[in-house]
Amino acid sequence: MRVLFALLLACSSAFAQTDFPSRPIRLVVTVPPGGAADFIARLIGGKLSESLGQAVVVENKAGASGTIAADAVAKAPADGYTVLQNSITTHGIGPHLFQTLPYDPVKDFSPVSGLALLPLIMALNAQVPAKTIPDIVALAKKQPTNFASSGSGGAPHMAGELFKSVTGAPIVHVPYKGSGPAVADVVGGRVQIMFDAAPSLIAHVRSGKLRVLAAASSERNRLLPDVPTFAELGYPQVNVSLWYGLLAPAATPPPVIEKLNRTLAQILDAKDVTDRLHAQGAEPMLGTPEAFAAFMRQEMAKWAPVVKTANVKAE
Repeated sequence: MRVLFALLLACSSAFAQTDFPSRPIRLVVTVPPGGAADFIARLIGGKLSESLGQAVVVENKAGASGTIAADAVAKAPADGYTVLQNSITTHGIGPHLFQTLPYDPVKDFSPVSGLALLPLIMALNAQVPAKTIPDIVALAKKQPTNFASSGSGGAPHMAGELFKSVTGAPIVHVPYKGSGPAVADVVGGRVQIMFDAAPSLIAHVRSGKLRVLAAASSERNRLLPDVPTFAELGYPQVNVSLWYGLLAPAATPPPVIEKLNRTLAQILDAKDVTDRLHAQGAEPMLGTPEAFAAFMRQEMAKWAPVVKTANVKAE
């Protein structure tokens, strides 16, 4: 009887996996509605719904640098019906900001796929008398020079800390509650420098209020093709992008992971999706679950010494 029960259970599980999905999927996002992460989640969620024939419900679960959302998904049933849009915050910088987490950022998740990269740029108030990276370093050594960010511990903040560690520029971090007020103070000249994604800054660049010195990406920024990368200027270590991916709870059946990954690859390769991502300054991030897992390991290793040197703690 036990053998028969085990066989029936195995058959039932296999059927459930091949029949996936047979009900709506919950896509948990670590930020409030609005902004790049929410845009990407709703774009990809809508396309997943069309491709899979089931509703994909985006649930914004903001707070604690993404740990609230990540914890909820880590503890969800491992069946593919609850997934997390993770990011550089939850699986790059974040694990080093907290002394303890209620979950293991590696062991408690099954990688599905990367979704998108949103490269950062370095912009200055146009009145700052610096035209090159060495100019900024020299200026900061002569007089107080600050850089703004959308909040302590986020990618824009840590990009500034990485820049400091690579160049030796003694720039001082000024955190804000969100990108909007930070950009406003850089435009107004109250703070000199800011690292952020191009869409947040480009209108002020085009108006002449901000000047972009470099793109913190491996290739030139799609929205600012005339701006050199840090690598071109001799600082290849300064390579920072906001990035977003998809994780499922650990032990999610491989056929479910494979189906989600295969479907996402088709979505991210579609012209209408790439066009909408490119319009936001983002690049699609295709790849296998194994490639995404390797990428996250590299990101966590990259940010560990930067967070330690800057002595950044979770707010």
